[in-house]
Formats: sequence, structure tokens, C-alpha cells
Amino acid sequence: MGWGETSAEDHFFFFSRRVHPMGGVSLFSFQCWLTYSSYKLVAISAPQPAPFQFLVPKPMCQGPPARRYVPFVRFPGDFTSGRGGCLCTLSWVADLGSLWKYSPASIYLSESTQPRAMDLLGLLKSQFLCHLVFCYVFIASGLIINTVQLFTLLLWPINKQLFRRINCRLSYCVSSQLVMLLEWWSGTECIIHTDPQAYPKYGKENAIVVLNHKFEIDFLCGWSLAERFGVLGGSKVLAKKELAYVPIIGWMWYFTEMVFCTRKWEQDRKTVSQSLLHLRDYPEKYFFLIHCEGTRFTEKKHQISMQVARAKGLPSLKYHLLPRTKGFAVTVRSLRNVVSAVYDCTLNFRNNENPTLLGVLNGKKYHADLYVRRIPLEEVPEDEDECSAWLHKLYQEKDAFQEEYYRTGTFPETPMVPPRRPWTLINWLFWASLLLYPFFRFLTNMISSGSSLTLASFVLVFFVASMGVRWMIGVTEIDKGSAYGNIDSKQKRND
Repeated sequence: MGWGETSAEDHFFFFSRRVHPMGGVSLFSFQCWLTYSSYKLVAISAPQPAPFQFLVPKPMCQGPPARRYVPFVRFPGDFTSGRGGCLCTLSWVADLGSLWKYSPASIYLSESTQPRAMDLLGLLKSQFLCHLVFCYVFIASGLIINTVQLFTLLLWPINKQLFRRINCRLSYCVSSQLVMLLEWWSGTECIIHTDPQAYPKYGKENAIVVLNHKFEIDFLCGWSLAERFGVLGGSKVLAKKELAYVPIIGWMWYFTEMVFCTRKWEQDRKTVSQSLLHLRDYPEKYFFLIHCEGTRFTEKKHQISMQVARAKGLPSLKYHLLPRTKGFAVTVRSLRNVVSAVYDCTLNFRNNENPTLLGVLNGKKYHADLYVRRIPLEEVPEDEDECSAWLHKLYQEKDAFQEEYYRTGTFPETPMVPPRRPWTLINWLFWASLLLYPFFRFLTNMISSGSSLTLASFVLVFFVASMGVRWMIGVTEIDKGSAYGNIDSKQKRND
């Protein structure tokens, strides 16, 4: 074992080295205690074999950095910070063989651009009490809005379009709270890659949005897209019928004429078509979001899906399930001449992030890329069989875009970031100011009463509310998604 240490002004660091007796595997550990500033790790890869060059800047960038050269290759690492300083521990394991040469690979410790207050904010966002506040505001406001929506039914026989416009605004009050969590609370970034000539049309026309269905928050990214272009309140979705019974969201969707399906085509053929035809005279601009895969992507579902593809003589897909074509075909047929285009949207997240709704609630920031292609509806065939073939070809193209993303880290076309609108935050602040004061006053009075029965009742309500919120979040989890296909061969042969 070899040891070496050096120091720079206001810094102390040391390194150790262990070499495998056979000369094959080496472990290098580097620790640095920084007493005055926060630092972040930036790693640059290099071909092996290669040494590492450490640059430790002095405080306030005074003078040249201290340097230490160490001959190792790969560098996964972990960085944690704490009060009064930062402790950074990095470990590498590299197969060097008999080679021990120098090359210019480098790792840098540089001053962090994130102020230490951000750590405290991140800690605050992860606290259950904050989650309870969000959930209370969402549930209380949602039930109030559902009640108001119930009374708006009186307007339907008198003025159907007024009923629709009112429910668009009421729907926005609910769905925008979830978008607020994504955009303002977690700070998730979504870069849109699209044709600059098509971009000005977004939000100014009705469109069918075809989005891949792989992530737990893909629906939320679809809502965020609609919000950025000002059509969230009126936007629709083709959803499974079970969601209609979910309190608040499902009930809200009922009043805004969402289209529900059982995914049993003989039952859906008539009901879905009738629901879509009702949207032909809808007074607001909308995106009609449809997940043609029908359920979220998992490896097990993908294997079953590709068995169906082989049985039907269709090309295999690597990153998508085989699309269900009948729902898309009837949507295009029912909304033709009302909807101007199909927006083919392909979503992915950088650094292999696996976003969850619970992560968003914890304030975790994700980095999304969304490739949007505008395809005029005139280019989609009217014949059902030709429309089905067109959709299969579209998903082959989507698969190629995903392949390119995993290879290059980006989608084609020009990256753009639509401005984040303040209305989602304003809406949440309005409901919070309206509902939190009476809640905390009631809570204070209940605690000050000192009654054991009252406190026990509060704990029970608190527990039930927590379980209810967890259940609602669980609806979005991938492992709770519906099954794909059936082992019965007859089901496999039917779309």
C-alpha cells in the first residue's frame, strides 16, 4: 500500500492505493475535507489505461491549483455535503492488467454553483409534513371542485357550451396542481425537440397527441406540454374505465367528457366512437392524449407484445410495446376535420433517470427530453387497415428515435424550452391560502382541547388520509399497471 498526502491553503486531502497481487484490479480511494466552500465533482472519461489528474482549487481562486497525478482509469463516485464543510469520497476499480501508463484523463473538484441553502430546501421538500400539506390542499380543493361540477349539470340542458367552458376552468384548478408539483416544486426540466416551423402552431389547434407509455409520470409530462401551450383545461385523454372511479381526478374527467374504454373492442366500438363524436363541437382548444401501447412498458409485457408481433408478421420493437391500432383509428375517423394534426411525441429522461410521482412529491428534479413531430391529419389514411399500418410504421420510427437517443443523448430537430406559465403556481397558492388557515386553526383547537378521544380521532383520520394518498400515487406505479395481452392464442391474434 502506498500513501501520499499534500495540502493546499484551507484544504487537507490524502490518497491511498491498493494494488491487487496479480496486478489485475486496483482500488484507489480519495478523500477531501473542504472547510469553507461547497464543491462539486465533475468527471471526464478517458480510454484506459490512464492516470487521473486531480485539481483542487484554492479558495476564492487564489493562485494555481494543487495537483496530484494518480494512474487509474474509471471513476464512478459519490459526493455528499454537510454543515460546516463537505466530505467527498471517491472510489475506483479498474482492470489495468500489466499496463501502467499515463494519459490525459482528468477529474476535477470545482466550486459548486448550488448554494448551501439548496440542500436545506431539498431536505424540506422531502419532509412528510410538506407532502401532507400538498395532499390536503389537493384533496380538499378537489372535493370542493367536484361538488361545484355536480351543480353545473343544471346548465347542460340550458347551455351546453357554457357548461363545458366552466368545467374546463374547474378542471384546470385540479390538474394544474399536479403540473405545479412537476414544474415548480420539483423543478423538472423538459426540453422539446421540434421543427421551428411547426412550433408556432402548438396550442393554436386541436391535436391528437401520441405519447410513448414507459414512465410513471409520462402522463404528467403530457399535461405539462398542454399547460405550456395553454390548453391544459380542455385537453382530453383516452383512459381506461377504472380511472373514472378514482376520486377527484376520475370524477373531474367525467364532467369534462373524457373518453373511457374497457380495452375490449366489442364493448368499446360504439361507446368510444360516440364519446369522440361529442367532442366535434367542443368550444375550447384541446390536445387529445392517447397512449397507443395501452399499458406501461415493462420487460415482461414487451416479451408478450413481441410474441404477438411475430404471430402477426409485424416488425419487432425494442423500446415500445406493439400499439393497439383500433382505438387510434376510430379517434382519427371521429375527429377528422376537427383535429388539425397528430403530434407524435417521444419521451425520455437523461442519465437513465427513472422518474416517479413520489419522487416529484419529494422535490426530486428530473431532466426530460420530448421529441415532437407535427404530422398533418391529411397524411393519416382514412381506411382502418391503412391507418393501422401507418401507426405501426410510426412506432417503428419512434423506436429508431429512442435508439438514437440512447446512442447520442439527444433527439433530432431543434431543442426549445416553452416558457413556464405562472398560473399553475397562482392557482395552488389561491387554494392553499383559502384552505390552510381554517385547517391549522381547527388542528390547534383540537390539540389544545386535550381530549384523548379527539386526538385519537385525529390520528386515525391522519392515517387514513396518508393511506389514501399512497393509494392514489400507487395508481401511477408501473408495477401496478394493467397486464398486456393474454396467453390465450385467440387473444394474441386479435388486436
